Amino acid sequence: MLFGKEHVDRYQATDGAEGHEWQGTTVLILTTTGRKSGERRSAPLIYQRYGDDLLVVASKGGDDNPPLWYLNLQADPEVEVQVLGDRFRARARTATPQEKPEMWSVMTAAWPAYDEYQTKTDREIPVVVLERVTS
Repeated sequence: MLFGKEHVDRYQATDGAEGHEWQGTTVLILTTTGRKSGERRSAPLIYQRYGDDLLVVASKGGDDNPPLWYLNLQADPEVEVQVLGDRFRARARTATPQEKPEMWSVMTAAWPAYDEYQTKTDREIPVVVLERVTS
């Protein structure tokens, strides 16, 4: 997570007017269901648009363990996303090995430190695709 609960609360309260733009890139709020607790957990994450989908990276700064939000969406891929004032349900999935190189390039263009994070760990840092659910 980039910031604490205060960042999430400010983002949500202002429809992203505070928090969407961050250090030259853009941030969304991803809400997952805790795989152990069942509680809803929200995380601010750098994102980029990719066609109709959104991309985020489960880097945790290059830590050897994946971020908790990634473990949560692996257990339950039904998530909620907020981009500015747009709140919607989405299905999260990990990019396939065939998709990842192009998607990784999109994300490192937005946040070049992702390449450095990958050098810090033997873990393959995943790109996550958020596909809007229309019902």
